[in-house]
Amino acid sequence: MTHPDPSGRRPLTATYRMQLHSGFPFTDALGVLPYVEALGVSHVYLSPVLTATPGSEHGYDVLDHTTVSPELGGRAGLERLAAETHARGMGVVVDIVPNHMAIVPEVWRNAPLWEVLSRGRHAPRAHWFDVDWDHLGGRFGLPVLGRPLEEVLADGELTVGTGRDDEGPAAGTPVLRYYEHVLPLAPGTADLADDLPALLEAQHWQLACWLEAPEVLNYRRFFEVSSLLGVRVEEPDVFEATHAELLDLHHAGVVDGFRIDHPDGLADPQGYLAMLRDRLRPGSPVWVEKILEGTERLPSDWACHGTTGYDANAAVLGAMVDPTTASAVSTAWFATGGEPDLEVEVERCKRLAVETLLRPEVGRLVRRAREALPGHDEHRLRAALGELLVGVHVYRAYVRPDDPADRTSSDDPERPLLEALSRARLTRPDLDTELVDLAEVLRRPGSGAARDLCVRFQQTTGPVMAKGIEDTAFYRWHRLVALNEVGADPAVGEHPEDAVERLHTWARHQAEHWPLGMTTLSTHDTKRSEDVRARILAVAGDADAWRELSAASAAAASRHGVDAPTAHLVWQTLVGAGRVAHDRLHDYLIKAVREAKLHSTWIEPDEDYEARVLALADEMVGEDGEVSTAIGAAVRDNYPTIRTLTLAQKVIQLTLPGVPDTYQGTGLVDLSLVDPDNRRPVDYAERVERLRRLDETGDRTDLSDEVLWVTSRVLRLRSWLPQAYGPGASYEPVAADPSPHVLGFLRGGVAATLTLRAPRALGAAGGLGQTRVLLPPGHWRDALSGADHHVGDEGVLAVDVFATAPAAVLVRATDLEEGPR
Repeated sequence: MTHPDPSGRRPLTATYRMQLHSGFPFTDALGVLPYVEALGVSHVYLSPVLTATPGSEHGYDVLDHTTVSPELGGRAGLERLAAETHARGMGVVVDIVPNHMAIVPEVWRNAPLWEVLSRGRHAPRAHWFDVDWDHLGGRFGLPVLGRPLEEVLADGELTVGTGRDDEGPAAGTPVLRYYEHVLPLAPGTADLADDLPALLEAQHWQLACWLEAPEVLNYRRFFEVSSLLGVRVEEPDVFEATHAELLDLHHAGVVDGFRIDHPDGLADPQGYLAMLRDRLRPGSPVWVEKILEGTERLPSDWACHGTTGYDANAAVLGAMVDPTTASAVSTAWFATGGEPDLEVEVERCKRLAVETLLRPEVGRLVRRAREALPGHDEHRLRAALGELLVGVHVYRAYVRPDDPADRTSSDDPERPLLEALSRARLTRPDLDTELVDLAEVLRRPGSGAARDLCVRFQQTTGPVMAKGIEDTAFYRWHRLVALNEVGADPAVGEHPEDAVERLHTWARHQAEHWPLGMTTLSTHDTKRSEDVRARILAVAGDADAWRELSAASAAAASRHGVDAPTAHLVWQTLVGAGRVAHDRLHDYLIKAVREAKLHSTWIEPDEDYEARVLALADEMVGEDGEVSTAIGAAVRDNYPTIRTLTLAQKVIQLTLPGVPDTYQGTGLVDLSLVDPDNRRPVDYAERVERLRRLDETGDRTDLSDEVLWVTSRVLRLRSWLPQAYGPGASYEPVAADPSPHVLGFLRGGVAATLTLRAPRALGAAGGLGQTRVLLPPGHWRDALSGADHHVGDEGVLAVDVFATAPAAVLVRATDLEEGPR
């Protein structure tokens, strides 16, 4: 197999993420290429391109690994997009979804699953899917009925017929229909159609009411999404079949690199990445979607270039918090009556996930534990497993049953399990025997049920973390919601004085170990866009405004019959998102209230309570209300701080060690909330026109212009200054004496990023005064403003560096003059 000549391609310096769907197919992406190229991006970064559920807005619900989505334009459309991208000197990165496939009502759209449901556990592709066949006596659980089976049968809602010509593998074969659901009948059973109960009993699948899902679901899911079925990609033939099309596109020169979705869901993430690396062209970039908790680091033996950047975002986000108002922000939250301690809320929500949301997964663990430890009581094993699941404080451990690790290495895969055991033994000393025995199996499993328990437990801790923290606790704990972000720790806002050092520590590690890992501020999964967060953080630096808004919103909430913690979320949302359209605001708040699972849920929505929350929000977003007026005043009064944080975080992200990723639309100020709000159509015509005008005149008339200026200037700079931003470029913090309100770092000894932080506190302290930034002596030029700075032995005055903007990128003039301006 020949590899295309890569000559003429830019080195990997930056990516631009596009969300593809039927409303934005390959042809639309093609039209955006001139803008992306002009920004200075080296690689176009596409959401999944394989055939997914019809009308999918994201592509992660894959149905057919053998074809590029016809809704997007098919393989020909992708090849055309790639050819034009390559002609412009850029590369193409595509999202891979190895963990799961979609289950849709028209099951025939998923041909492997149709085969399995038709022929059962001995079907040729039955091993594709992670199913506990023994749990239902060799049947596949399908809790899709709206009512109990007996009632559905009595009312004649199940019918037997023949698949239509347009129903793929169902065409001409006997099928059972239940409204939009189409299911295959096992060969030789159609003659039982006159006796529906007997017919159903003869199938390889078992129908049940959706309320029976905890007992009936016997397949691994993506988190608790029952429509996404776990794929056993660790099996070599499954890997080959599910990756053949993408690998062919790669070796045909169409696709240059990959982003791996949710590798923590796989049985063996390390093994999967090694398998993938062996099938790729040498040096092809691969990134993993991996959430790292606290000081956790990406396993050093993973065959990838790094993460997709949640860890970078967390590091930058913490450094943007004003340390002088932490007490006022905490006091306002305590006054709402909300849970004061995040750790307590997180544990509570993780227990909810274990006991309610993930009951099928926990049930499967219990079944394996009973087999691995037959002498133990089932109920005590269940309780002990729950304690261990709650006690794991990272997304997963990485014990590989077939590959014992070096227990002395810094990547000790057992550590999360040992730490969980310690926590669980303190919480439930009465379960000590079960806890110790389970932990031993999880650490050194051997074979059989013990091995399965070890692997499956590690696949379950991620869903417990995600559902407990991101999708529950983050919708309950509203001390400072700008910090409630994927991969971030909201508790850092309580002690932000160490945040800058945490950023430096992270960046040094990134430069040394993952110099091509992605850095990002916004993704399709972030809870709030970077600019929404900047607005909230800016107002959080104004203690008086924060107290006033909190008190006024609590009073308004009381009038509307809404609890104060929820009101605390509502007003912060409006500070961040501005006067957001009613439909967007309402959709977001309904999602937020249901995800919190306190007053309403997706399964049992309390529409009366939700209506009260929406009425409160409508008052807050109105023209004349007390809270509305206070929000407007707080945003206006803190606009200089908003500007500072917006530009500072952008410049930092773009110049940290790694490959900066720009999420679609964030080249301008983007005030988006959680998905699907952050996947709205992007006005590229406006962005093209703004960038053209900036390139011609340099005039910046608003904050969006400034964001676009910074983005385009720095991305272009990166493309021709590898000594500062390429692999191997060093990272050194830059000191500012005596002010703590300047954040800076030096890259490769030739480029310095300098930004202000906590600007309101800086003003209260009398400004920068005689603060000096301690750069190496020499002639430096600001790549953003063009200003020259002649630095002596005592550094350069900060007031001169920040004379026109709160962020600067200083480059040694000789290095800057060697490249294009």
